[in-house]
Amino acid sequence: MTKPHPGPSPDKIKEKQALDDALEEGLEETFPASDPVNVTQPAPSREDGHVKRKG
Repeated sequence: MTKPHPGPSPDKIKEKQALDDALEEGLEETFPASDPVNVTQPAPSREDGHVKRKG
């Protein structure tokens, strides 16, 4: 017999809610638009070598 799977931790719930809120805000700020919202920061290119990014 297997044990029941525990639900997500409170930290995981907060993290998911923060991501959902950020996505929702991005969608609202860019509506209407033809391109979907990107919620992740792309990796720097070689040309960005001199630019410092906040992570």
